Amino acid sequence: MELYKTSFPVIAKYISRRGGSFDEAKDIFQDAVVLYYEKLVENKLNLQVNEQAYLLGIARHLWIRKYNLNSRNIDIDEAGQLTEQEEPLPLTHKLLDFLENAGQKCMDLLKAFYYDKLNMGEVAQQFGYSGERSATVQKYKCLEKVRDTVKQKALTYEDFLE
Repeated sequence: MELYKTSFPVIAKYISRRGGSFDEAKDIFQDAVVLYYEKLVENKLNLQVNEQAYLLGIARHLWIRKYNLNSRNIDIDEAGQLTEQEEPLPLTHKLLDFLENAGQKCMDLLKAFYYDKLNMGEVAQQFGYSGERSATVQKYKCLEKVRDTVKQKALTYEDFLE
């Protein structure tokens, strides 16, 4: 009961900040407690921090796993309702503006790496760089352009949470 009182609010806050509902937070917490208990019973628990931190770590992992699974699966009815005419979310729009300011080549490179999940060797080959190291340096420069734009506009992390 003590674990529930101390850990659940922290986990619920974490899930809420990432777009989850109260019910999802309860489910994730219960799953985390079950996993924690199973490790405890099997004597495979090697706590290097307190129980609350351990439970939060499990909950984070479970939430990320659930979020990734849900983001890949779109109901066929929902997919039919999606149209190109829909406005992008303000957050997405802001981020796209910053990426566009970095230039088309940077946008393409970052898209290839982060969205298309190409490894650096493939990125280097696709964009005509001499090797993986050159592609990595160019990716870093592109990210720096975006960071500089954000800094110039004096935006904070909270601006993206609207």
